[in-house]
Amino acid sequence: MTTTPQLAAQLYTVREFTQTRDDLRASLAKIRNIGYPAVQVSGIGNIPDTDVKAIADDLGLKICITHVRPAEALWKNLDVVIAQHHLWNCRHVGLGMMPQAYRDEGEAGYRRFAADATRIGERLAEAGLTFNYHNHSFELERFGTRTGLDIIFEESDPRYLNAILDTYWIQHGGGDSAAWIRRMTGRMPVVHFKDMVIVNGEQAMAEVGEGNLNWPEILRACEEAGVEWYAVEQDTCRRDPFDSLKISFEHLKTFFARSLSQ
Repeated sequence: MTTTPQLAAQLYTVREFTQTRDDLRASLAKIRNIGYPAVQVSGIGNIPDTDVKAIADDLGLKICITHVRPAEALWKNLDVVIAQHHLWNCRHVGLGMMPQAYRDEGEAGYRRFAADATRIGERLAEAGLTFNYHNHSFELERFGTRTGLDIIFEESDPRYLNAILDTYWIQHGGGDSAAWIRRMTGRMPVVHFKDMVIVNGEQAMAEVGEGNLNWPEILRACEEAGVEWYAVEQDTCRRDPFDSLKISFEHLKTFFARSLSQ
């Protein structure tokens, strides 16, 4: 790699430990001690935005992106969302999942979501922010020759809707993570890193480097696509989630070192 990768911890990983102001501070301190320079705010408790900003600043952590909660705020209270992100000096606004009402409409719902997301993204762009959509595997459902994820990104305006591709969920849906990352070149400031293993015959989430995904190829794709932030996330952990974040961090440092030495 020609530039130093920017790593972030997705706070959804440690959501059970971020529900109060004191717990948030303690959790962010652990994350900073692991070595992460940034976090994605997601799944935290009802903590005042000013307190979140103060804690992050005190610990020297950048907020690089969010998952807006409740998601309805993007449709109903966008000015509040904009003010929050300006306060946090966070340029990237994230949506963690397409609302169920769109999913219930099938292909037409995906097309309607693409149009609505473009309108939201345009308003955010006017405020100096970006709008970014995080996938799961349900978007890989096919409608004729296209998947739902195809529809979202083909029918939305690339100026106003970016991706937060999730390596695990793309693989879970039968997609190729590296190919999808390359497809989002110039349209994905943040990617989600999590690995996949098989446990008792079932797919399970794992720490980066502890599973079966092709990380050298994924990292090459991220470099080619111009990804700014690599956010480590693990929705479910089979050990202490802070230990999981540390394992992923250490593996990624090793991957980066190998790449830089080649």
